[in-house]
Amino acid sequence: MNQYVTGTVIKELREKNNMTQLQLAEKLGVSDKCISKWERFRGMPDITLLEPIAKAFKISVTELISGNTIQNANVSANMLRSKFYVCPICGNAIHSMGEAEIHCHGIQLVPLEAEPTDESHRILIKRVEDEYYVRIDHSMTKEHYISFMAATSSNDMQMAKLYPEGRAEARFKIRGVRRIFLYCNRDGLFSIDPVKGIDGKESEHDDLQERRELEKGSR
Repeated sequence: MNQYVTGTVIKELREKNNMTQLQLAEKLGVSDKCISKWERFRGMPDITLLEPIAKAFKISVTELISGNTIQNANVSANMLRSKFYVCPICGNAIHSMGEAEIHCHGIQLVPLEAEPTDESHRILIKRVEDEYYVRIDHSMTKEHYISFMAATSSNDMQMAKLYPEGRAEARFKIRGVRRIFLYCNRDGLFSIDPVKGIDGKESEHDDLQERRELEKGSR
């Protein structure tokens, strides 16, 4: 472990929670002098106290150790807040429902920022019964390929892993899908409203009306 909770972090969190050293000590079953030593860099909490300390401040152990609290509404589990991470070493694709601290191969990954699809990454979508058939005309060589596609709704996420020399296509259940993503190993993450991608026509659809019809059909 190359990081550990510092006295500065404990003091900041304690004051943020309007808690005295004595109050924190009582929650942890230690003396207030012990808390004072931590905050004055005269000692460090035992590893067995990390979880109780995090619990006292209502954060995760990861947040406690990193010193960065995650400010979001993850508790609502809204998939529309989805974040995607890709490891540059192994290509591992990771999904979270909000902000998170993700590590792979010793590297802290940053969330990918989705860009609107462009001419080189034009997603073509067809509705086939209760599914979206999604494809893209893109090279699928070992050097340049689409790594994954995903479809998100407010309470669901579907993800399809793709591989070099395979087909750049996937099928997703419609069920309220609001956004479709694809990740190119060279150019990054792209996304599109599925209605705008239907048959490649972006200007001939009334998004709201079309979505209502699609969601009604999926039900």
